[in-house]
Amino acid sequence: METLWQDLRYAARGFRRNPTFTLTAIVTLALGIGATTAVFSVVDRLLFRSLPYADAGQLVSVGLVAPIEPQEFMLGGDYLEWRAHQTPFASITTWSGIGDCDLTDPNPLRLACARVESTFLSTLGVAPLMGRSFTREEDRPDAAPVALLSYELWQSRFAGKRGVLGRAISLDGRPATVIGVLPRGFELPNLSRADLLVPQALDEAHQQGPAGAVVRAFARLRPGVTVEGASAALQPLFERSLQSVPAAFRSEVKLSVRSLRDRQVHDVRRASWILLASVVAVLLIACANVANLMLARAVVRQRELSIRATLGAARGRLVRQQLAESVLLALAGGAAGCALAFGLLRVFVAIAPEGIPRLKQATLDVRILLFTLGASLLSGLLFGLASSVWRPRIEALAGARVAGPAPGILRRGLVAVQIAVSFVLLVCAGLLLRSLVNLQNTPLGMQTGGLVTARLSLGEHAYPQPAQQVRFFEALEARLQAIPGVSALAISDSVPPAGQTRSRLYASIEVQGRPRFAEGTGGMVTWRSVTPGYFAALKIPVPRGRVFGEDDRRPTENAVVISESLARRLFPGESVEPLGQQLRFGFEGPWYRVVGVARDVKNAGLTMASDPEYYVARKHSPDDAWHYSTVILRTGFPPEVVAGWLRREIGALDPTLPVTIETMSERVAQLRQRPMLDATLLGIFAGVGLLLAAIGVYGLLAFLVAERTQELGVRMALGGTRKDILPLVLGKGMKLVAAGALAGLVASLAATRLLQGLLFEVDARDTATFVIVALGLGGAALLASYVPARRALRVDPAVALRRE
Repeated sequence: METLWQDLRYAARGFRRNPTFTLTAIVTLALGIGATTAVFSVVDRLLFRSLPYADAGQLVSVGLVAPIEPQEFMLGGDYLEWRAHQTPFASITTWSGIGDCDLTDPNPLRLACARVESTFLSTLGVAPLMGRSFTREEDRPDAAPVALLSYELWQSRFAGKRGVLGRAISLDGRPATVIGVLPRGFELPNLSRADLLVPQALDEAHQQGPAGAVVRAFARLRPGVTVEGASAALQPLFERSLQSVPAAFRSEVKLSVRSLRDRQVHDVRRASWILLASVVAVLLIACANVANLMLARAVVRQRELSIRATLGAARGRLVRQQLAESVLLALAGGAAGCALAFGLLRVFVAIAPEGIPRLKQATLDVRILLFTLGASLLSGLLFGLASSVWRPRIEALAGARVAGPAPGILRRGLVAVQIAVSFVLLVCAGLLLRSLVNLQNTPLGMQTGGLVTARLSLGEHAYPQPAQQVRFFEALEARLQAIPGVSALAISDSVPPAGQTRSRLYASIEVQGRPRFAEGTGGMVTWRSVTPGYFAALKIPVPRGRVFGEDDRRPTENAVVISESLARRLFPGESVEPLGQQLRFGFEGPWYRVVGVARDVKNAGLTMASDPEYYVARKHSPDDAWHYSTVILRTGFPPEVVAGWLRREIGALDPTLPVTIETMSERVAQLRQRPMLDATLLGIFAGVGLLLAAIGVYGLLAFLVAERTQELGVRMALGGTRKDILPLVLGKGMKLVAAGALAGLVASLAATRLLQGLLFEVDARDTATFVIVALGLGGAALLASYVPARRALRVDPAVALRRE
């Protein structure tokens, strides 16, 4: 320890004597370590840290996967049978999702209520902070209502008072007893927010068979049972459930058992690994840069090290001293990197879109600081070992530089590695950037400018009857039509290009006089219930037929407008005219007459292929009542002005009704935020890597020019011209770039295959991107090489010969 302390003090004095070297190395390391720490603090929550449940590794999501739903689901009757006969799980439970509910005590409040089974908390391994969970008797349709409060609701609405237990609250107009409070930070399995948990109340007496509510099932594996083993054990139950599925659809229904973590982070796992790999690559470039600095410093110090060796210092003793210097430098860079990571993390949280799991929880806690310490020490060992390969020679005692071939080869190799890694980063960033450009320019099939939307949902307590719901929206429609400057108004149950929509199987659509689609489900068809102004408000062209009129809203009328893609599927060939055809949706119900064919609209997000679609007119009938709706206004007035009008008119009808107002442009922009974040972050990391690589090329060539001053002077004294010297220096730099770029090209061809799932209308081996990156990298390296080359041209032959 005494020797180590001596080495550290000596290293500190040496760094103080050379502040330029020290500051350059610390800043370089801070960039690499800071970026890596910030990204790891986010990725750690997603991929590595335990979920906030007891023995979370045993929790799985289980159910069926079918074209009607991408996530696992079960029907209530099937679930009850599985629960009674399953063997691989210690416990299994369900929930029915989240819905609006109203706290109708004084000062009404719209809440998010999650309906869960009585075994929900115990299966997850969560105990209430106060009180208890539901009992089996309370989880029945005829039981007295009870509820568990979230910690946040307990604090904000009930001031954190323990006396809330046993208190009756008015929930949707009915008294419900508070029986418990959830722990702080409680997470639902799908990471949604809920203010209350209420019993799911599956009707076990009547839900036998395929009918019943759709539920999501989660289970805890028995000790020793794997996900694969559980899937195999459930196959007999799955086969039995398939018997209730129409034979034509069975091939498209699959059993799914996967870990809860996989379900939560499935959409962001690939992007998380790519971002983590990119910052680790930046850290490697930074380490290579500092290693080159240390190698150059070792050559400058060769006389000192040779004297130490002559005086008896063993090879291991000299290596320990250089490692102590590198570790001290790395720790200083790590400390600076922590400060940078703190700032970067705040930027990530600020610019990131909603929906990235656990991003808000990312902090620089002890676990992350230990990671930073480990990264710093590992970095110090990497570039410290690189600088310790030089062996002192007796010739250095005379003052001559005799570094030998090994350090020179190593320095060139490190620069080539930097170029190769930068090439990979730039290619990945370029592909994501091109994908983002394609996403920005993808046609939506509608015009979003000037559109303002207002989403609202009527509470079950205030509007229990369908006739009340119809009257409210008709009154709102009449009030909004009187607003000046509104060029188009519509009310719909949903709006594109993404969000909650309704859909049905293509196979359930029948054309009058033709047999139904018989092979499989045919995929999904989206549908919306809209008022006549819908197509004018969104400016969706209807090139054939007409849009809805007020007459189509009468209860006796059944008109439908179909999209062009649905028309092509239902009526293939030019000889078949869709207009006037009769369609039936579902396996029973009224026939609808096709009155128009609309252009296709992006209805499944920006990156997904659009589903075929049809529209039905929203009728003046209690049979066509909706709790939730979206108001669509097209106007030339500023959005904030229109928002004020909307709030005033809605408040005039019901001042307690919550409403969410946004522009359609904002809605579309939100869908582009996550791809934009991926492209931005990877672009920043690639830019930092390119800068560090260029600095590495510059530093190496500057050192070589300084080392070869005498040689260049002799060449110029013997008649060498600037035209001879300039290619000599530039050639070395460009050879390094060519070698690194070639290695980077090979690595990129492998790396970009992992990127394919994040790209939109761009091939992972896009030639243009590779060519642009190669030219850009070559240009940056040429610029970095030119400055040392100019310095070589200014060598005075007389001075160089005198030094010789």
